[in-house]
Amino acid sequence: MRKFRILAINPGSTSTKIAIFENETNVFQKNIKHSTEDLAPFASIADQYEFRKNAILEELKNAGEDFSTIDCIMGRGGLINPIPSGVYEINKKMKNDLRNSPIGEHASNLGGLIADDLAKELNGVKAYIADPVVVDEMEDIARIAGHPLFERISIFHALNQKAIARRCANDMNARYEDLNLIIAHLGGGISVGAHHKGRVVDVNNALNGEGPFSPERSGTLPAGQLVKTCFSGKYSLKEINLMLKGNGGFAAYLGTNDAYEVEMRAKNGDEKAQFISNAMAYQVAKEIGALSAVLKGKVDAIILTGGIAYNKQFCSFIEEMVGFIAPLKVYPGEDEMFALAMNGLLVLRGEIEPKVY
Repeated sequence: MRKFRILAINPGSTSTKIAIFENETNVFQKNIKHSTEDLAPFASIADQYEFRKNAILEELKNAGEDFSTIDCIMGRGGLINPIPSGVYEINKKMKNDLRNSPIGEHASNLGGLIADDLAKELNGVKAYIADPVVVDEMEDIARIAGHPLFERISIFHALNQKAIARRCANDMNARYEDLNLIIAHLGGGISVGAHHKGRVVDVNNALNGEGPFSPERSGTLPAGQLVKTCFSGKYSLKEINLMLKGNGGFAAYLGTNDAYEVEMRAKNGDEKAQFISNAMAYQVAKEIGALSAVLKGKVDAIILTGGIAYNKQFCSFIEEMVGFIAPLKVYPGEDEMFALAMNGLLVLRGEIEPKVY
């Protein structure tokens, strides 16, 4: 079997992760840290483009990795227009939307731009993104929010949820497209999705204001109380937004967004830490229960993934509440680099066709 070399690029707010895979094997990985001083000269994230690209090339050079041997480049998808799940070849329209996002600015927008630019330096090599956070496969009925001025939208951990869904299906000797799964990604944000025969037909907006609270996000808040808080005159728009995303959840209740710290505090007898942790697990379980109704009770498995899934007590709490619905399977952690690379490998092997944005 031919050995393909794939470069994966995943920009975050203060770092850029890169990895090289030879087929399924990770042969090089580096998390390039960017200090506040490094990023200070740039007025916007888009302005960091050349800086981050050059940092990647420098790291590959220092590691002795031959850039010219790369067969394809996978960039982390950013906040582009909503699209169905899949691998997308980066084109002019996508690059325009990555530069001028219709949703907002985020470091992940740089992934596709850098991947495409690097691919152009390699004759015949193509650049792709896979399963960005804006993957949208929701049923129309799930979009109704309760008032025509509002609409439920799909923003979730699509890359990891889809990769774990396929991994679980393989472990079950089944096809992802033949299964009904409920997947909860438990990280800095929490997304819970109903996967019906290969499509995420309903999922909470895990970014800024829906679903279970998380280590740094408030999730769904009581609407009336939220409105009163907004018009109380005590808080600015920026402060309210930070309540929803950044300073909510564990950060608000316990003064930290570190889920492992909360776990250790609970184990060491901190009753408040244990209670708030249980409350978060309770809300995740409630969301899973709601999605079991979306799937009309026909659920093949419930899956917990993400960093918090390493917390066995947390997972046990959820299992006690939802175990009657379907078997619960735990796949802790998230490996976005592996997921990106495997999507590229599927294209290189001709197992899937890339889509057009």
